[in-house]
Amino acid sequence: MENERLRSAMVRATVTVEDVHRKTGVDEKTVQRWLKGRVPHQRHRWTLAKLVGEDEAYLWPSSETRLDGGAGSTAEVVAAYAHRADAPSALWTRLIDDARRSVDILGYAVQFLPELYPALGTRLVAKAGDGCRVRIAVADPDSAEVAARDAEEQLGGGIAPRIRSSLRHLDACVRSELTDVRYHRTVMYNSIFRFDDELLYTPHVFGRPGYEAPLFHLRRVGQGGVFDNLVQHMDDVWGTATPI
Repeated sequence: MENERLRSAMVRATVTVEDVHRKTGVDEKTVQRWLKGRVPHQRHRWTLAKLVGEDEAYLWPSSETRLDGGAGSTAEVVAAYAHRADAPSALWTRLIDDARRSVDILGYAVQFLPELYPALGTRLVAKAGDGCRVRIAVADPDSAEVAARDAEEQLGGGIAPRIRSSLRHLDACVRSELTDVRYHRTVMYNSIFRFDDELLYTPHVFGRPGYEAPLFHLRRVGQGGVFDNLVQHMDDVWGTATPI
């Protein structure tokens, strides 16, 4: 079976068979075999995935290994920051701009994100129009869970207005039929921002605002790792959330 994912990725990245030949050192007939379905050796998979800007597991799902904890799962951690505010803004914009298949946003207010990326709402609607699944879940501002979090941080009712402010910034997503925006009513122990096979994860710290919490950058390596565990958490919360 032909590898249409690889072929499409090469077209999007304007990478030719000759480009792959020069980068990997294999002859062009071998590259053609890869396009027809043969799975390259791992070192060539890494090189080619980087060349076309896609994840290896997406291009060759059959080569994916299962990660049952241990060093393999740890390898998914690309970087760690002491505080969310320490992560460079260029990281957020790159992940948003590069996402093609999935964007998942889960948190209480996530007001910082549309402030960091002012055109976020229209950008995500455009991505959805190109086939990217966009899911955004923020806390119901009238819920007991938001009131409890607000009391914990001693904000005097500040979280609910921040949620409503985020939704005003993301109005294009709220109004569009291409994107899905929901309220959740769960006790949030973390915030998750997933962009294709990369993910930013912030565990909440008691009594402190989100920008002071640690942030971990993960990239999916295989099945059953930390990345998949957190995506499952997103899916579980999403299943309880209600459309806005």
